[in-house]
Amino acid sequence: MANVDQLLQHVAQNVERQIDSEIERLDALESGDLEAIRQQRIAEMKLRAKQKQEWLAIGHGEYTEIDGEKEFFAVCNKSQNVVCHFYKSDSPRCKIVDMHLKILAKKHIETRFVKLDVERAPFLTGRLKIRVIPTLGLVKDNKTKDFIVGFTDLGNRDDFSTDILEWRIARSEAIEYSGDLLVPPSEAKKQKSLHIQSKKTIRGRDESDSDDFSD
Repeated sequence: MANVDQLLQHVAQNVERQIDSEIERLDALESGDLEAIRQQRIAEMKLRAKQKQEWLAIGHGEYTEIDGEKEFFAVCNKSQNVVCHFYKSDSPRCKIVDMHLKILAKKHIETRFVKLDVERAPFLTGRLKIRVIPTLGLVKDNKTKDFIVGFTDLGNRDDFSTDILEWRIARSEAIEYSGDLLVPPSEAKKQKSLHIQSKKTIRGRDESDSDDFSD
C-alpha cells in the first residue's frame, strides 16, 4: 500500500507541475504574445474597414447596370472581382437572375455585381462567345475566369435558390465563401440534418433504450 500511495503522490505532483507550467505559459501569452495578436487583429479589422469603404466608393454593394463595353472594361480595371450578368430585357429568366444578384451584391461587398444588355455590347459578347441568355461572366484580376451559362449548373430549374447561385459563383473564386465548395448547399444541409438526427437518436437510445442485464 505504501508503494501505491507513493506512486499516486508522484503522479499528483507531476500533474500539478504540468498545470503550473501551462498557467505560466498562458500568463506569458497574456502579457506579451496576446497583446501582439490583439494589435494584429485590430490592424486587420481597420484594413478591412478601409477596403470596404473603397469598394463602396466604386459601386460595390449594389447591383447596377452598365452602359456598354467601355464601362465593362473600366469596371474590371477597378475591381478585382466582378460578376457580370449578360442579359436581354425580354428574357424572363434574366429577371430571375436579377433577383438573386441583388441579394448577393449586398452580401458580398468584396465583389462588383453588374448587368450588361448584350445588344449594347456586340463586340464583347462575340469575343466572349456568349450565345445563351442569361450568362454570368465571372472576372478575377481583370481576366474572365468562368461562365455560368443558363441554369444548367443551378439545378436546371427556374426556382433555384440564392444559395446555389452563391455556391456556384464561389467555385470560381469570384466571391469570398465560408462553406464547403465541394458540396452544394442543399446537400450540405441534408448531411447536417442527418448528423443532428443521428446524434438525437443515439442520445435517445442511451437515455431510454439501453439494454438492462440486471436480471
